Order: sequence, then C-alpha cells, then structure tokens
Amino acid sequence: MKKIYIVVASVIMLTSCIKDDLNDDTKNPSTVPAETIFASAQKSLTDIMTSSNVNRNVFRLITQQWQETTYTDESNYDLTTRNIPQTFWNIMYRDVLKNFSECKKLVAADNDVHTDQLAKTNKLAEIELMEVYAYSVLVNTYGNVPYSQVFDTNNPHPKYDDAKTIYLDLLARIDKALGTMNAAGAGFDDSDIIYGGNASKWIKFGNTLKVKIAMTIVDVEPAVAKAAVEAAYNKGFTSNADNAVLKYLGAYPNTNPIWEDLVRSGRYDFVAAKTIVDQMNTLNDPRRQFYFSTVGGAYKGATPGASSNYDSFSHAGEIFFDPTMPALLLDYSELEFYLAEAKALNWTLVTGTAEEHYNNAIRASIIYWGGSTDDVSAYLSNPDVAYSTAAGNYKQKIGMQKFIALYNRGYDAWTEWRRLDYPKISPAVDAISGIPVRYTYPAQEQNLNTDKYNEASAAIGGDKVETKLFWDKADQ
Repeated sequence: MKKIYIVVASVIMLTSCIKDDLNDDTKNPSTVPAETIFASAQKSLTDIMTSSNVNRNVFRLITQQWQETTYTDESNYDLTTRNIPQTFWNIMYRDVLKNFSECKKLVAADNDVHTDQLAKTNKLAEIELMEVYAYSVLVNTYGNVPYSQVFDTNNPHPKYDDAKTIYLDLLARIDKALGTMNAAGAGFDDSDIIYGGNASKWIKFGNTLKVKIAMTIVDVEPAVAKAAVEAAYNKGFTSNADNAVLKYLGAYPNTNPIWEDLVRSGRYDFVAAKTIVDQMNTLNDPRRQFYFSTVGGAYKGATPGASSNYDSFSHAGEIFFDPTMPALLLDYSELEFYLAEAKALNWTLVTGTAEEHYNNAIRASIIYWGGSTDDVSAYLSNPDVAYSTAAGNYKQKIGMQKFIALYNRGYDAWTEWRRLDYPKISPAVDAISGIPVRYTYPAQEQNLNTDKYNEASAAIGGDKVETKLFWDKADQ
C-alpha cells in the first residue's frame, strides 16, 4: 500500500519510459503510466464518497446521521453558498471519470509485444466497472447528466443524456465488462488500491454492482431489475472479505479524509444527529459503541438543523479519529439487503428467504464494525428488529435497518432513503427547502452550457432540490 500511494502522490514525476536522450525533459514527463492514473482515480473516487468536508460531501447531514455544531447552513440544505453541487460535479468528472477515460486510452493503445493480453483485457474491464460506479453516482445525484458526449474534445457543450437511458446502458456495460474478465489473469496488480489486481474479486464486485444498479430502478423497470438480479446475485459478494475497501495510511495526504476533517483541521464541527441516535437507542443497537461517543454514559444526538454544543452531544466514534480508517465503496451487507428485497418481491430464482438475507445483512454490518456474534444474536432476537415481527412492510423493515447499516456512507444512505422511503425523516428545523432528493446542477453549467442546461432542467421537471429522479417513486 505504501508503494501504491507513493505512486499516486508522485504522479507528475513519473513517466512510462525514460530514454537516454538529452532532448527528453525527464522532470516533466509527457506520459504518465496507466497504473498511476488508475490508482489516482480510485483514490479520488473513494475520497469524495468518504469525505465529510462541507464543501464537498454533505450527505451525512442531509440524511441526519450527523449535525453541524455552530454553522448549520448545510444541515438546513443550503447547497449553493459553498457551490457544493459544482464541487462534487467537478471532482467526479475531472478527477475521477476523466482520469479513468485517459487510463482506458493508454491501456487500449498499449500494443507492446511483451504486454500480457489477458491482463490488458482485465484492466480495461476494471476501468469500465469503476466508470459505471461513478456514472451511477452522478445520475443518482443530479438526474440527467452529460454522458455520451462528455469527453468529446470537439464538443465543448455536451448534451445531458436521459438518466434512465444511462442507467440501462450502465447495466449493459457491466455485462460486457464481466464477459471479458478472466479470473485466471492479472489486472492492475499493486496499482489497484482496492483489490490489488485480484480479478476474482473484481468479478464479484461487478456482479454486486449490477445488483445494486438494478435494484435502484426496481420500481420503474421491475422486469429489467428482476432479470439482472437473478443473473448476478449468486456471483457477487459472499462475505465481508469481498468488500470494496480502500485502506488509508497514517501519513497525510494518504489519510482518511474524515480524519482530516475531524482531527487535522483542528475543528469541532460535527456531532451525532438525533434522528439516527434515537432510533438506535430504541433498538439497543450494538453498533452505537462504534458509531458514536457517549455523553454522561449515554448516546445523545442533536436536533437536525439546530446549533449544537460539541460537548453536549455524542460525536463520531473513536475509530473516526484514526487516519487509517478504511473506506467502503460497496459491501456484502448491501447485497444481502437487496436480496432480502428481491425475496420480498417473490423473485423465485433468488434462493433463500427474505428473513435469511435480512439477517445476513445485519450480521455482516455488526461484525464489520467490530461487534460479536452474541451482539448479532441479541439484536436479531429483538422483536422490533426481527423480520417477522418488526413494524411495517418490507420497505420499512429493510429501509430502517439499511439506513443504520449505511452509517458513515451518507450518499448510499441518502439513495436508499429516497428509494425505500424509510425511515421517515422530518426536515431540519431551519430548512430553506424540502429535504433534498437531488443536487441542483452546477452554476457553471447554467453559465457555460446554457442551452443544454435548460433542456436538461425542463426534461427532469425543474432544477430544484425537491425534483424527484426517475426512479424515486412514492411508497406504495
């Protein structure tokens, strides 16, 4: 891992080939290796999805996992003062997708006779799966977005593709990538900072991602979702050992960005939010000891949107103050929650029962965070947790437990809350809008790509945070 991060941090100093030629400027190389770009893009993607910086990622605040202490603008849904949608958009397109695009070109153009062709094919598939993940995040955040024309240098004003059309294409791209991967081959090896080039892990990742994307559109494309899930579910993750994890290091800038916001910044900006803490207190959830600190021996959350004294409320647990805390992009618990939902919909080709998959999901989450098998047994025996006795329909049962399991993954908690409509969340106390169900488009798009921006805004029903995405249907 140290070797990998040195590569990422030294990107401008690297070159794929240094010739013994006085005309070559070896201090300013014209070509950066594909391996370096791939690692850099993976880290940029993980950083932005993990960050708690209010200029970049405020999903924990929107979903009321955390609450701000003094400055509560973002907790009350002010996304424009800091240009949060624009910063998130730029990082995703510039630092993530553009780098993956350039990496793909370099790998595809490598026709050296010594190149391992199987490794080359696997590398291209790994890039493809990372691109699919990133584009799904953009669609789930904004709706219609630039896609088919996005990196066309001859077209500085790309159109916004229809979000549903993009989603269906993402499923096709996953199938194509998985169809070319070979578990017997190598990939990016050490420069793959998630799976270390393990093609078998990438195949599991791709199938799990396929299930995730398919279930996101289950309310609008049930037949498509069903077919995709039934084809992929038993080829995906089988335990926490398969999780898509990036393990950070102890020295900046290769530290977990949450540590940078909580410790390195020297600020005291966040406490736990009442919404999630109260629910976990009610259920006597064993993950509280890992999620939060205590105040006077109790777990106490602040009111969403209200100014809160740091010392009066619980804040992030001890692990969040460790610079090496790992970050998750996709995990086994998620997959099991999706399969519980599939069984609740009576999809017969998915094996097991809804209760079994629901229990597997909760077990995986508790164990991942450090809980014991006794913790799991006690929690699942709670009548308010047990699938057979917990309140509500399957969306409420799964939605509540998935919301808790996705703590510290604000974007995914936000997506599942929008999709399942549970738990029920009240707006922040000084909310300037409804609870955001999408980010607005960046101001730069309004100014520099005006015609395409206007078309996209009209197509989705208005560029407002309350405009629901195509897959976001009311609970039935």
